[in-house]
Amino acid sequence: MTKKVGKQTFKPSSPPVIISTAAVSGPFEGQGPLGKYMDHVYTDVTAGERSFEGAEKEMMTNACFTCLNKAGKSPPEVDIFLSGDLLNQTITSGFSALELAIPYLGIYGACSTSAEGLALAAMLVDGGFAGLVLAAASSHNSTAERQYRYPTEYGVQRKPTAQWTVTGSGAALVAPAGQGPVITYVTVGKVTDLGIKDPLNLGAAMAPAAALTMIQHFADTGHGPEYYDLIVTGDLGKFGHEMAVKLAVSRGGFDLGKNYRDCGLMIYDTEKQDVHSGGSGCAASAIVTYGYIYKKLLKKEFNKVLLVATGALHSPTSSQQGGNIPGIAHAVSIEMT
Repeated sequence: MTKKVGKQTFKPSSPPVIISTAAVSGPFEGQGPLGKYMDHVYTDVTAGERSFEGAEKEMMTNACFTCLNKAGKSPPEVDIFLSGDLLNQTITSGFSALELAIPYLGIYGACSTSAEGLALAAMLVDGGFAGLVLAAASSHNSTAERQYRYPTEYGVQRKPTAQWTVTGSGAALVAPAGQGPVITYVTVGKVTDLGIKDPLNLGAAMAPAAALTMIQHFADTGHGPEYYDLIVTGDLGKFGHEMAVKLAVSRGGFDLGKNYRDCGLMIYDTEKQDVHSGGSGCAASAIVTYGYIYKKLLKKEFNKVLLVATGALHSPTSSQQGGNIPGIAHAVSIEMT
């Protein structure tokens, strides 16, 4: 237990290094302000496959192989593949693991999966259980809409609070040593429930989890918001972002400051792209972190970043039965040394 700091945070003895990342996106995301930071932007949402689900798997394997190639590594050199997505039985990850042929642990944290995978990768490497861990996450607008809400062909009118599921995938390779930013802290979140039942208002469902995880991280580490050059939540969107700011003050007394942003608001040009409240999905935080943020860290334009990926832990079945939508958020502190 010597690695535990405070109530929910863990500090690696030897901070693991993110030696490589990759981010790929769909065409709509490529048109946004962060499109130039993607390693590959697909020109077609089907990615040359027969189905949207096939396209999502193609994007994940592309991100994984690109990440490995950039580090000069091959799949047999990787000890564990950690991956998750939004589809039933995490089929994108499972079929990607089949192609990669790396020992596989499937994970699910909804849209918090990117931070969950990075946190587990850091723990496995720091604990000496693995030398190389590949962590990935993905989502696709058309696969998520079909599963969680309505087929896009229905043309259903969307609420102002609704978000646009990001199409893309991100991957990171974590090692005990090497060149790149290091993972200095991991704060594992608790499931919260504000009583939200509307699957078209997920920002409100996830905002309490984001705020409470950040408050606990600051309390456990002794580092306040001002310690970081950038604090990013996963995909709260416009309304959830505003809620998180207010909750951080009312519940923890922390002013998140001007360096707090949300990946769901960064990935799209909300003035020109009609995404209502912003972006969502596993890929929101994954491609922003592994594309834009990672490259900024390498250039030392950012030196300390707190990633707080957020997830809504509901299913089509629970929503149809009128259940609440609980939320979760995990925080990972990434620093250039």
